[in-house]
Amino acid sequence: MQFLEEAYKFWQAGEPFALVTVVRAERPTSAKPGARAIVTPDGTLTGWVGGSCAEPTVRREARKALQDGRARLVRLCPPEKRGVLPQEGVTEVTLTCISGGTLEIYIEPQLAQPHLVVVGHLATAEALVKLAKDLDFRVTVMGLEAGKERFPLADVVMDHLDFSQVEIKPNTFVVVASHGNYDEDALESALRTPADYVALISSKTRAQAILQYLHDSNLPPERVARLKYPAGLDIGAVTPAEIALSILTEIVQRQRRPRTAPSSDELLQLEVLDGHKNDSAEAKDPVCGMMVEIEGARYVSQHAGKKYYFCAKGCQRAFEQNPDQYLVKEGDSAF
Repeated sequence: MQFLEEAYKFWQAGEPFALVTVVRAERPTSAKPGARAIVTPDGTLTGWVGGSCAEPTVRREARKALQDGRARLVRLCPPEKRGVLPQEGVTEVTLTCISGGTLEIYIEPQLAQPHLVVVGHLATAEALVKLAKDLDFRVTVMGLEAGKERFPLADVVMDHLDFSQVEIKPNTFVVVASHGNYDEDALESALRTPADYVALISSKTRAQAILQYLHDSNLPPERVARLKYPAGLDIGAVTPAEIALSILTEIVQRQRRPRTAPSSDELLQLEVLDGHKNDSAEAKDPVCGMMVEIEGARYVSQHAGKKYYFCAKGCQRAFEQNPDQYLVKEGDSAF
């Protein structure tokens, strides 16, 4: 129950997280089927899905899932078992420090609920709210003449244009549908926020005049360039409902756009040269081949001017006793 309460807190706060569940285990493993954890975008893991060997890999794969929005089944297995039972849709990760056992882990990203901010009080604004709620958006309406009686489906209705009172995150989409009533004020405020999408319903002629206003308002050019006008995809929309459909289609398209995440093979070992480190977030344990998170790493050794990171004390000790056994030959790539 505590696990579910933790997940609910993240969902209620509109924060993305990944649900991680052990669905199969071959002994010996410390985690058993049904073990669960929550992983946040920064890699924080709450719960239990395995020890020091499994946990870093789970955190890494969960972050990938949160980045591309796709669930995945990950099999953590020793080298001799990799490829024995190849299955479509299963990502195999070789681990050499789990005592010969295998874990199969299902990772399901829970992306933050999208937030639509509609500025306006007329028919198009009403259509946007109705369709957005059908798509499970959280909706805020802002407008000098907006009221809850007109927008009963909206989560929040504000009769002013104070964006400082609205929680704006990257997954927030702002549509100004005030039809000339207070376009300039709304856009100037909206473009100063981190909203992923700021769009204006207007003719191109009207939009050009507004762009000039925004430039004259000392809004940074890169901010003005974020404005999407006219709002929505060109589907020949005419009615308020059709216009709302074109806009929500464009927003969903942006939501679902592919985002690439680095593969396990692309996560290279960190090298320290002349006191400077590269930008890799992880390093390869030279003993077992595990990828280890650099930040906060507990087991670190220095040899010949380079730092090496380890998943556990045993790997660190083995390396320190005979580092040459685990280092590549001169002329080979160390990373």
